[in-house]
Amino acid sequence: MNIFSLLGAAEAPKPLLDQFLDWGNGLLWGSVLIYLLVGAGLYFTVRTGAAQLRLLGHAWQAVMGSRDSGPTADGGRGGITSFQAFATGLASRVGTGNIAGVAIAISLGGPGAVFWMWMTALLGMSTALIEASLAQAYKVPDEAHGFRGGPAYYIRQGLGQGWMGSLFAVFLIIAFGLVFNAVQSNSIVAALSGYGFGALPVGLMLALLTAPIIFGGIKRVSRVAEVVVPIMAVLYLVIALFVILTNLSELPGMFSSIFQGAFGLQAAAGGVAGGIAAALLNGVKRGLFSNEAGMGSAPNAAAAASVNHPVQQGLVQMLGVFVDTILVCTATAAIILLSGVHLGGTETGVQLTQAALTEHVGAWGDDFLAVAIFLFAFTSIIGNYAYAESNVQYLSRSRTLLNLFRLLVLGMVVFGALRDVPTVWNMADLSMGLMAITNLVALLLLSPVALRLLKDYDRQRRAGVAEPVFDRHADPELDRRLPGEIWK
Repeated sequence: MNIFSLLGAAEAPKPLLDQFLDWGNGLLWGSVLIYLLVGAGLYFTVRTGAAQLRLLGHAWQAVMGSRDSGPTADGGRGGITSFQAFATGLASRVGTGNIAGVAIAISLGGPGAVFWMWMTALLGMSTALIEASLAQAYKVPDEAHGFRGGPAYYIRQGLGQGWMGSLFAVFLIIAFGLVFNAVQSNSIVAALSGYGFGALPVGLMLALLTAPIIFGGIKRVSRVAEVVVPIMAVLYLVIALFVILTNLSELPGMFSSIFQGAFGLQAAAGGVAGGIAAALLNGVKRGLFSNEAGMGSAPNAAAAASVNHPVQQGLVQMLGVFVDTILVCTATAAIILLSGVHLGGTETGVQLTQAALTEHVGAWGDDFLAVAIFLFAFTSIIGNYAYAESNVQYLSRSRTLLNLFRLLVLGMVVFGALRDVPTVWNMADLSMGLMAITNLVALLLLSPVALRLLKDYDRQRRAGVAEPVFDRHADPELDRRLPGEIWK
């Protein structure tokens, strides 16, 4: 309740920015994007022969065998390892979307939103395979003896539409370089609010910690991510596993509430909006924000890896979606739904997850989650920056422009710390929606190339080749369509 309602007056009109964000999100998410995301995921699942299921075990092998970078078929120009690209992708994926985002999805859509997060991830794994394979196929060398690539590059080179590639690059820079980093700092402030830290000091501290890393470039980002992300994710999953094991008798009820809520079979409780529409919309939106499948972000990290076959990195990034949503987001959902915390209460986002974990393990759970949120969100900030940097360089090679952009990133980190939660998350929804639409259209148009790459990879595996090596000359159509800068 606010002062206007207390006085019996009409509600204060929303600021113009909030009105614009509501209109844009209603148009994108209510009319276009959900159908495009689900449709593309279904199409790629069918055309790849459900690669996300049949190649899941092989994808784990590809990740675990990729920590050492030796000579590779792409020229081995000193790019980051496949594992580092996986870790950089997870650094962006595994962030506040896994803790705050899941809590927001459940608060607004009920337990059923978790089911639609799962479906978004399962279908999105095939989309991630396609987009990362294309990023590898169309990557280009950079001056640091590594590689650059992503949707902007495969749109320009694969479709011959430079304007569309530039448009995507602008959308990604806005989303990942600016808005998403504001979301991360916003969540850190929320997690630390109970400890007496002011928003501005926290924002400035984050900017100071971020500056030396992002001014060091993507290789420094990947080295930090390679160390921090696995430790961060494992610790969080261990806590969640403890919660699950100590509440085994409650699991059937939890899954029942998820499935019933997903299909509108359960009445909403505690003020949660509920209903199939709310569950579907919030599950898909928060699922996409968390795992980024089809959004066009992770391919920027995937392109930087040195590999023997484009599909190798496609499988690695596909696995990132699985880890992010099926493992980490489910862990958060279990912590919340097994806690008995009132979903219609005042806590949302980070505070809801903190309250739930405290119910399970006591007061120290609040402290643990504050640290976890800091690590999740901080690595997301540097992972997000890595994506944005590649696209700034796509638009311009000016060193001055890049340094100005880095300063703007630091400014948005401080801005996010000071803004209210709904505005920041609405900005994130709109910016990622614009990215996703542009990228999904390109993926559908370029899918014949990605499917031929997968066919070549499958053929070599059936022939007994342990680690397939891409030879563009073995397929005349691929030889014709791919640029000759990397895959000779």
